[in-house]
Amino acid sequence: MTSFKKRAVGIDPNAKAQNVIDVANKTGNVYQSLVVIAKRANQISKTIKEELHSKLNEFAVNTENLEEIHENKEQIEISRFYERLPNPVLIASDEFMNDELEFRYKKEEKNFLG
Repeated sequence: MTSFKKRAVGIDPNAKAQNVIDVANKTGNVYQSLVVIAKRANQISKTIKEELHSKLNEFAVNTENLEEIHENKEQIEISRFYERLPNPVLIASDEFMNDELEFRYKKEEKNFLG
């Protein structure tokens, strides 16, 4: 199980208001903090999607008849687990507020023409 999924199981899946000052204090700017959270949420979302598709592809059956649908209890349990995970933004916000994210600023490259 991926490390963020272990932590995500304990996170409340309901969104709660955050103190904007606390969020801003992490980077010195609320917008920079939100960018860090958004980028991490995108990483988490992509990872979850890839894992879910790879696990569900194990159960894929190539049939030409659409009426033949096989219910697999393992497949249903896997789907339910991923459905119960909190939103990736909530996971990323929790990591950010608990100082579990490392982030750095890109160095500005100076473009000299001439």
